[in-house]
Amino acid sequence: MTDANWDQVKADMRAAVGAGNYKSWIEPLSLLTTDQGVAHVGAPNLFVGDYVGKTYGDQIIYHLNRQGLSVQRLAFEVAGATKPALNNAPKSAPSKPANTQADASPDQRFTFNNFVIGKPNELAHAAAKRVAEGGPTTFNPLFLYGGVGLGKTHLMHAIAHELGERRPDLNVLYISADQFIYRFISALRDRKMMDFKQHFRSVDILMVDDIQFLEGKESTQEEFFHTFNALVDQNKQLIISADRAPGEIRDLSERIKSRLQCGLVVDLHPTDYELRLGILHAKQENYVNVYPGVEIATGVLEFLAHRISSNVRVLEGALNRLYALASLVGRTVTVEMAQDCLSDILRASDRKLTIEEIQRKVSEHYDIRLSDMLGPKRTRSLARPRQVAMWLCKQLTTRSLPEIGRKFGKRDHTTIMHGVRKIDELRQSDSQIADDLEMLRRALED
Repeated sequence: MTDANWDQVKADMRAAVGAGNYKSWIEPLSLLTTDQGVAHVGAPNLFVGDYVGKTYGDQIIYHLNRQGLSVQRLAFEVAGATKPALNNAPKSAPSKPANTQADASPDQRFTFNNFVIGKPNELAHAAAKRVAEGGPTTFNPLFLYGGVGLGKTHLMHAIAHELGERRPDLNVLYISADQFIYRFISALRDRKMMDFKQHFRSVDILMVDDIQFLEGKESTQEEFFHTFNALVDQNKQLIISADRAPGEIRDLSERIKSRLQCGLVVDLHPTDYELRLGILHAKQENYVNVYPGVEIATGVLEFLAHRISSNVRVLEGALNRLYALASLVGRTVTVEMAQDCLSDILRASDRKLTIEEIQRKVSEHYDIRLSDMLGPKRTRSLARPRQVAMWLCKQLTTRSLPEIGRKFGKRDHTTIMHGVRKIDELRQSDSQIADDLEMLRRALED
């Protein structure tokens, strides 16, 4: 295989994974040899090789085969490649104005244009858009929080990207909390604290990602607190993200928590089915050029949106794996293929809820006795909660209809089917039922 072929593979990978991930993980790789279906790839260290193999291995094999090689697997070896920059946030090719600082450059893939909006994240999106306009400070700080893969880092990158385009006159600094800690420790060690203070207090907008990593680091928290105050006093905008609300971050000083709660605190809720499906459709459009000719059968995206509910990154990774496999074997992606190919992900995502847990939570929510829910009475005040519990059991467990029926006072499976269908109808027309279902689902999945 020629260097030109390998360069084309890397170019294809750049288009597939984005500039930031490419620079960190793909660019440092080199193709050493190929032998009996194994491509030996040079990596700067074993960690990079292991990560690339798990995350991008299928895609690399696909693109190697497109260049004429018959490769079934990759073997990574430590080679003399340049060590990639490993940041908490991926770096991207510089395309920002010269006066925009970035200790971790915003990833150009994460923009407002490709952020899929749904009910769980619409407030966070609206607040981020307002700040990204670069106008007068409306709320300070903007604090975004949510679990892994819910979009807070996407919004942080989108804000930084938008500000760079809208307000090139502003001095914007985007940094992860880990990098803030590292720079603080380096300044102490090198006796350059004045430079450190000047660097952070002279910006117009400071963005700090994953602030929870300041937990327990008292000296760094002290400096962050003074930096925070100095910028607020100058009416400079701060945008902070974390995986928890300010009050829930343990070992964070009370005065920092108080400061963080003074602005707008926005929760990115767990994704609902409709939002997950929208994300998959958006991702599918991006794959048209990366995996030409691959077809997705009806029902596959719906299957993924239903079964993988906890983490958008896992959801996107699952779709990516299916595309790579379908490209290699030349088959249409079906639900059956998804079940086989993603068995490990689906097992990890399987809900461990029991029918008894669901029944108890629903009876508490509607303030009825559990014995009445399971009993023979058919009054509306009992029948509707009973059907809600049946619907949740069908959605959140892998139990069959006859098994669910036995747990509901030995009812026939057709009764369970009727209850599930009734709630499916009502959730489309009755907003109260829809809200109850979403609230109960979140409570049960937490």
